[in-house]
Amino acid sequence: MSEERNDDGAGEGGDETVVRRDRFAGGPARSFLSSLADDERIFAADLAVDRAHVVMLAERGIVDRETAGEILAALDDVEDAGHEALPDGEDVHEAIESAVIDRVGPDGGKMHTARSRNDEVAACIRYRLREDVLELVEALVGAREQLLDVARAEAETVMPGYTHLQPAQPTTVAHWLLSYEQALGRDTERLLDAYGRVNRNPLGAAAFAGTPFDVDRERTAELLGFDSVAENSMDASASRDFLVEVTSAVATLATTLSQLAEDVVVMASKGHVDLDDDYASTSSIMPQKKNPDTLELVRGRTGDATAGLNGLLTNLKGQPRAYNRDLQRAGRHAWDAIDSVTDSVEVAAGAVATADWPAERLAAAAGAGFSTATGVADLLATAGVPFRTAHEVVAEAAAGLGPDEDAPDYEALSAVAEDVLGDPLAAYVEREAVEAALDPAESVATRDSRGGPAPDAVADQLSTAEGVLADHRDGLTDRRGAVERARDRRRTEVDRYV
Repeated sequence: MSEERNDDGAGEGGDETVVRRDRFAGGPARSFLSSLADDERIFAADLAVDRAHVVMLAERGIVDRETAGEILAALDDVEDAGHEALPDGEDVHEAIESAVIDRVGPDGGKMHTARSRNDEVAACIRYRLREDVLELVEALVGAREQLLDVARAEAETVMPGYTHLQPAQPTTVAHWLLSYEQALGRDTERLLDAYGRVNRNPLGAAAFAGTPFDVDRERTAELLGFDSVAENSMDASASRDFLVEVTSAVATLATTLSQLAEDVVVMASKGHVDLDDDYASTSSIMPQKKNPDTLELVRGRTGDATAGLNGLLTNLKGQPRAYNRDLQRAGRHAWDAIDSVTDSVEVAAGAVATADWPAERLAAAAGAGFSTATGVADLLATAGVPFRTAHEVVAEAAAGLGPDEDAPDYEALSAVAEDVLGDPLAAYVEREAVEAALDPAESVATRDSRGGPAPDAVADQLSTAEGVLADHRDGLTDRRGAVERARDRRRTEVDRYV
């Protein structure tokens, strides 16, 4: 993705020959230097930045009102014609300037007064990146709503829980889903937090050393919907840590999604979930197959995001202040990561939301591998047996059991207890309590500590999650509203001149 070209030696003119002058307008490296095709992503952003800058120049008396009106009218024409109609140039910024000069004449070059393409492109990237962040947050809010819907419906659906891919303890579909909803909530928070540092105005910093013109940086911030001004002019033009922060948050989100996808792939292989056909495929040769291909691609696309973060950090790590042409390649790492992961959010949530959770099969699997063993040890501990001793009793009873074998019965447990403790189980706990502890559903029901899988604890988690989600939804609405109000304000100001 484009970054600003070094503005040293750039002048005003109607095409690349005039803007760059003859000395720098030709040669075999021109296509290598050009990012015009990639810059379509920030075409609308550049037009917005141009308009805000020209309005400010007119308000400050730096450009006369009539010329400002001609430039703004030309920018409307350029927008109507579209990116594909731009003249050749090193980048979209130069091409738009050339197109304006073609329409207005040499005075069209006054639109570039008091700025460099260094601060211009930094503003364009921030302007477009915030839209991408909000789009991703919107996808996350929708995905979390879907997960919460399924969690409500499956609050009492007992399922096996695993550690090290081995049967561990019974839990519920809701409890498992809420673990991912909370992780996605933190991913949302990271993006919303990063948004504040993205949404700062670098315009007015010029190449890096400011400008002698009496510019109003707060005014262009207002017209573009930026929350504040990026203060130091060198930092404003040169820094791209906001790209790193967003891409890092995206890579973390991709990792969350990859873990969710892996869980569902494993569950599907055991028959613990049945994906909707819209989120699966079959083999080209084996007609009995139903493959969780979409979730495998969610898992695979995580590589796009982590590669984007690594590529961006590698691009930036050796660059001195202030501007360097390496930055031309920086933005694309963030865009690729965001595009890939935004699609993954919607697919992963859709796969979970439309899946069937076979309650009977899950309940039967929930007790496999003596997964209720901890419950028996806890029962002994509540009767006064030191937990480590209780652990020893149950561990000895579990010795030799395979991952698919049923739990030992009361008699077997009692015999081990007598061997280890010197007394049968009845000396410590009642038979009915032990048999209840061996039942997966009863085991879940007893785990009602805060954040646990018991239905009441899950209900509390659902309520908390709904409140957090509502706050995030309101935050998204507020930020979108601010951007839209700035767009309306900018259009109103432009109309005063056109």
